[in-house]
Amino acid sequence: MNVLIVDMTHGGTILAHEFSKKQNCNVFAWDIYHTLTEEDISQLEIQGIELVDESFYHQLFNEKLPFADDKSEILVVAPVHCKLLHPPHMTHHQAVGYLLKDDINVPIIEITGVKGKTSTAAMLKEIYRDKNPLILSSLGVEVVKDAKGTTLKKDISITPASIITAWRMAQEFYNDKIPGVGVCIFESSLGGTGMADVGIITNIAEDYTIAQGSSSASKAKLQMFESKIVVCDIDSYHEIYYPQPSVSQQSSVSQQSSVSQQSFHQSSPFTPSQLSPGSSTSLHLPVKTANTFSIEKGENDNANVKAHHIHYELHKTSFFVEVTGLKMADGELLNTSFEVSTFAPAQHHLENTLSAITASLSLGTPIESIVKGLGNFRGLLGRTSLLKIGKMTIIEEINPGINVTAVKKAVDMVKNYEKPALILGGSYGVTCEEIDEESLSNFLDHLDDVFLILTGDLGLSLREKMVKNPVYHDKIEMAINHVKNEGLENVLLIYRSNFRELSRR
Repeated sequence: MNVLIVDMTHGGTILAHEFSKKQNCNVFAWDIYHTLTEEDISQLEIQGIELVDESFYHQLFNEKLPFADDKSEILVVAPVHCKLLHPPHMTHHQAVGYLLKDDINVPIIEITGVKGKTSTAAMLKEIYRDKNPLILSSLGVEVVKDAKGTTLKKDISITPASIITAWRMAQEFYNDKIPGVGVCIFESSLGGTGMADVGIITNIAEDYTIAQGSSSASKAKLQMFESKIVVCDIDSYHEIYYPQPSVSQQSSVSQQSSVSQQSFHQSSPFTPSQLSPGSSTSLHLPVKTANTFSIEKGENDNANVKAHHIHYELHKTSFFVEVTGLKMADGELLNTSFEVSTFAPAQHHLENTLSAITASLSLGTPIESIVKGLGNFRGLLGRTSLLKIGKMTIIEEINPGINVTAVKKAVDMVKNYEKPALILGGSYGVTCEEIDEESLSNFLDHLDDVFLILTGDLGLSLREKMVKNPVYHDKIEMAINHVKNEGLENVLLIYRSNFRELSRR
C-alpha cells in the first residue's frame, strides 16, 4: 500500500506517522505549505516517511511511478480545504475514521459548525461527567475519571488528526485499566470522520469559503452526514443540506451523483471497501438519520427538539423542551417534554444548548442526566462566562472565530439589561476565518442604545471604517475602567482572541 499525505500543517504529520505503522505501507509526505522545521523533517525520515514535493504529485496523474513492490497506485489523502488539481481519494477526516475504526468501541459524539463547537463540547462534558468522557476541544484534551477532570494537553488544534492524538493520550492515561473512556466527545473543524454515533453541526452562521474560494465550510461539513445520526439546527438542515427539491431538481441531483460515482470508480485504483468508512470522493445529500432542533417558531416548526416558554437571565435561563419523533441510536422514536435551567444568557447560547440536548437524547441518554448536567454548566472560561466587579457584571465573549452574526445576537441580549455597554475588539490571525469588518462597522454605526468602546487591533480598524467616532482604548483594562467610571452595570466584552493570549494581559 502506498499513501501520499498532503499538508503537514494541519495534522498531516500525525496521519503520516499512523499510516507508517501499518504493515507494508509506504508513506510519502507533501509539505504543501512549507511549514515543517528541520526537526520535523528529521522525525519523519526516522519513521521511514519520504518527503516529496509538487512534482511528485503531478507525476501520479501523468506517468507511472516505479516502486519496488510493483504497485504504482497511491492513495492520496488531503484535507477538505486543500485545493488540488485532482480530488483526493480520502480527506483527512476520512483517513482518521479509516485509521481508528477498529480502535474505539465506546459511543462517539463529533461536533462541527461555524460557531458554538467548544461550548457544546463543554455542556456534553457535564452531561456525561459520570461516564468517564474523553474531550477534545479547542481548549485541549481532557479526560474525566470518577467525575474529576484531568487536562492531558493544552493548545491543541481541532484538525481531524487531533482525534488520533486525543485517543492515544487517553489510552496511555488509562493504561488498559477498567473502566477506561466511557464516551468520546470530539470537536473537529470542517466535518466528521464517519465514526460518530452522533455527529453535531451546531450552526452555519456566516458560511465562508475554503479551498481558495472553490468550496465552502457548509459543503465541507457535509462529511458529518457519514455519522450514524446527525444533529443539526433546522434552518441549516433545510436551507443548506436537505432542501425540498422539485422533481426536475431531484432528477438532476440523481444524474450528478451517478456521474460522480462513475468518475470515482474509473479514476481510483482503490475499491470503496478499501476506503471505508468514507469511500466516496463526492459528498452527497444526507440520507441517514437526522434530528433537528430549533427555538420554537410557531405551528410550522417541525424540528424534533424545540425550546419554548424561554425566560432568559444572565446566570440561569429556564425553558421547556418539546421532543417530537426524535430518532434514537437504538432505532426507537422519542416523544417527551421536560424543563431545563442552565447558563444560556442569549439566543445563540440557547441554540448551543439545544444541540447538546438533541445529541444526548439521540444516544438514549436519560433525561435526568441531561437536566442535571446542564444545571451544573456555568459557562465556559475563555469563551462565554460572567465576571463580577462591584456592581458591574461583565459578560465575556472571548472567541478566536467571533463573527458579525454572533456580535449582533450578543448585543441584542445585553440591550435587555439596565445600563448596558459593549467593549469590542481583538486581534488578527487567530483563525483562518476573518471577520467582515465592513458589515460590523455599519452595524456599530447604527447602535444607539448601548455605550460602545473599541479596543485592540480589530477595534482600531473598525473605528477607522465607522462614520461615528466611538471611544477607543488600546488596552482592555482601560476600557473596563472607562465603563466603570461611566456608571454602567452590564458590560458585554466581545474580544476576538485565544483566551490564553487575553489572559496574559
